[in-house]
Amino acid sequence: MSVDTPVAPVAALPPTPPDAPAGPPARGPLPQAVFVSLASVAALGAIAVFLVVYALGFSALQEQRSQHQLYASFRGLLAPSSPVAPKVGGVINPGAPIALLNAPAGGLHNVVVVEGTSSGDLLAGPGHLRDSPLPGQPGESLVLGKSVTAGGPFRHITSLRTGDVITVTTGQNTFSFKVIDERTGGDPLPQVPTGGALLTLVTSTGSGLLGHFAPNHVVYVDAALQGKTVAAPAGRPVAVPISELPGRSDPGAWPYLVFWLQALILVGVGSVWAWLRWSRWQTWLVAAPILIAVLWGISQEGMHLLPNLL
Repeated sequence: MSVDTPVAPVAALPPTPPDAPAGPPARGPLPQAVFVSLASVAALGAIAVFLVVYALGFSALQEQRSQHQLYASFRGLLAPSSPVAPKVGGVINPGAPIALLNAPAGGLHNVVVVEGTSSGDLLAGPGHLRDSPLPGQPGESLVLGKSVTAGGPFRHITSLRTGDVITVTTGQNTFSFKVIDERTGGDPLPQVPTGGALLTLVTSTGSGLLGHFAPNHVVYVDAALQGKTVAAPAGRPVAVPISELPGRSDPGAWPYLVFWLQALILVGVGSVWAWLRWSRWQTWLVAAPILIAVLWGISQEGMHLLPNLL
């Protein structure tokens, strides 16, 4: 007789859960070409921002520092006890102080004028066009100044009105000029009085509310000497390079700019190498000062490539 073995009940299987919604696919690392492109765009953006900050901010601080130094130097040369007087003739080295300019109605207070009008010369302040006579000497003397960058020392000369006085001190005397006209390119040139002298202040300007920040043409403010002229020593230049004419840039800065750009590439490669081997803070502490110095050099040379009146 067989005895049936009891069979254990089969446990019910848990219900199959519904399929979970598929999530976003896992993102892999960016392709190398895309990473390099994004890094390049970011680097160019950083350079552009630094250039703008330098042009509108740091260059103004540098111009103020240069003006303080030039003022001290020029006042020392004018002192009766000085064994050397400011040069008033012959070939004067570009960048040397040659005059002190005052025109309160035009926002000019003890502004030192340097010799030379290239973009680099005007970073230190207004510059005297080298093939024109010095203020107070017979003929028309031209003084160029920036309107936006490097502090924009000439941005307000368009506020000068007929009859306003401009005072200029050189190594020969202090001269007073009265404003007679404001003109733009294409307007009739002023006539120099026989045996007299004119002073012409030159800068760039625009129109509308943003005229000072978006100059699009050259403006001239002419003033006539009140009183007698002084002798002009011989040996003055009879011509200047194109880069010193109003509204021109200095292409001679290109080789230096290329050098600084190469330095920037080297600093960038070195920073990436350090980032992969050092800690983040070590990399920043070493690379940041070098990077700022290189960007400063790029900005300085880039300023030379801007129009000299900007």
